[in-house]
Amino acid sequence: MRKLVALPVLSADALSSVAYGPEALLAVLVLGGTAGLAYSVPVSLAIVFLMLAVGLSYRQTIRAYPHGGGSYIVATDNLGRIPGLVAAAGLMTDYILTVAVSVSSGMAAVSSALPGLSGDVVLIGVLVIAVLLAGNLRGVRQAGALFAAPTYAFIAAILALVAFGLYDAAGRGFEPVPHPPLHAVEGVGLLLVMRAFASGSTAMTGIEAISNAVPAFKPVPWRNARTTLSWMIGLLITLFAGTIAMVHLEGVVPRSGETVLSQLAHRSFGSGGMYVFTQAATALVLLLAANTAYNDFPRVLFLLARDNHAPRIFLRLGDRLAFSNGIIVLSVAAALVYVAFDGDTAALIPLYAVGVFLAFTLSQSGMVVHWWRRRDRHWRKSLGFNATGAVLSALVFITAGITKFTEGAWLAILTVGVFLLVTTRIHRHYARVAEALRLRPQKIEIPSRTIAPLAGGAREPAGNAEGAEGTEGAEGTESTRDAEPEESPEEMRHLSVVALDSLHRASMRALAYAASLQQPVLALHVSPSDEDAERFRAAWLLWGDHLPLRIIVSPYRAIVTPLISYVESLHRQRPDLTITVIIPELVVRHWWHRVLHSRLAGRLRRALRPLPKIVVTTVPFHVPDGRST
Repeated sequence: MRKLVALPVLSADALSSVAYGPEALLAVLVLGGTAGLAYSVPVSLAIVFLMLAVGLSYRQTIRAYPHGGGSYIVATDNLGRIPGLVAAAGLMTDYILTVAVSVSSGMAAVSSALPGLSGDVVLIGVLVIAVLLAGNLRGVRQAGALFAAPTYAFIAAILALVAFGLYDAAGRGFEPVPHPPLHAVEGVGLLLVMRAFASGSTAMTGIEAISNAVPAFKPVPWRNARTTLSWMIGLLITLFAGTIAMVHLEGVVPRSGETVLSQLAHRSFGSGGMYVFTQAATALVLLLAANTAYNDFPRVLFLLARDNHAPRIFLRLGDRLAFSNGIIVLSVAAALVYVAFDGDTAALIPLYAVGVFLAFTLSQSGMVVHWWRRRDRHWRKSLGFNATGAVLSALVFITAGITKFTEGAWLAILTVGVFLLVTTRIHRHYARVAEALRLRPQKIEIPSRTIAPLAGGAREPAGNAEGAEGTEGAEGTESTRDAEPEESPEEMRHLSVVALDSLHRASMRALAYAASLQQPVLALHVSPSDEDAERFRAAWLLWGDHLPLRIIVSPYRAIVTPLISYVESLHRQRPDLTITVIIPELVVRHWWHRVLHSRLAGRLRRALRPLPKIVVTTVPFHVPDGRST
């Protein structure tokens, strides 16, 4: 991406937080009455310093991880597996709440301009999440001017609001307008100020997005990413500080039914076209910010599944080349959270701060370890920036966890704990399965006769889109109209096709079963890349290359469609053969382990049922539980 496109697309989450961050800060301080509100400027200055420190820290992350360095990757590489999982838990909590908070804040912007919709914000918000789900499942991605426009419109609207407000304030000598009478419901003390600091710090959400997407930039990617990050931090500080300045000068305080930004826009622009533009731009940029989570959440799930900490279904791309399963999980979780909190942004903020700053803290701590180990050029300066970011992020995390524990932060902390428990148990299960599947010395009976390669060789189709359903329309092909004349065993001519994901005990058992039938056998492997294909071929040669092998390269991790296409091509070339597709199948003892493994056999049966003379069979391999290993 060019910087002019990357800036609005990747900064939407961070910049849109200006719509709710300052208001979250003021909503806490106003509990202390006029005395509490007097701390708005000092607390805001502390948050601005935090933005600057964390922004400089992530510039070091981009330099160290030019291929993308999210919190999970950085924490795992430098701190270990458990801190990496905790960082992933914080990130995933952050992404779920990004959707819920962005939608709730967007609904607040809409209902401020159209008060008649205030009673339906929960229903409308759920419908918005459903639209985001449908759009991302269809493969609508962030790109180009279409997705850049809302962010630029929001930046223009807030800058115009601040400029008009400052011009008006200059006419009265920058004398602040008295705010409405406030009655304190809490005493002003350190606890109240720290709560306000933690709430206002949610204006920093999304700062990590650029460091995650470094490879998406045009050359030189890391340099362009650092430049874009610097612009984003500058804009974020300007918009946040400008909003707080206007709140102070205009005497605006949070109130139910209308957001702080809406009150400021009314004072600067009245109720005309510029007011409508400001509210529309705010709602649109918040919607775009919610959509950014749909890029990052499935990616984190993919990385966890790759490392055996999440079910492997999250490795799979859908038919639109999107991680459909991760997108669905995010939408369901965000909708549940949104409904549970009645679409109230103020109620969601305490959960938000915990996940955001937990991930920040672990990422920056990991970078401190990284520079200490590397000690290359300028390592002391980089370590200093990251150490400052880590300390400040940890301060916000601890503050949010303590001061907002009873307001909902406990739920975020509990979620992190449950996530850590579930992911470690999943990893333990996959480790036990890997040990059970590990090859041991054994002898496999080889068929006494094999088939020669098919004339001209069967074409090896590249996988495009995952999903067996897309192939079930095969009944209209020529092969489905072929007769099945065999009525006696002597008339049957067989070919066994053994589908292999890798060489392990389950696949060897399937090969042994196929060999025991004393019929021609063909091994078939679907590989996600040329490198993986070469690794499998090397393992096959090491085993002995006893059987004919075909390898299909499917770059989008599709399995079912390439397998079906290949079987169909065999059937067209040799309609005289009855083809038996043999699949090794893992059988686990507990029902909750089934979701961790592929249901390939059932999907293949449904897809191949329309074709004549095709048989699908499975060879079970029973995985012992932990007590028997």
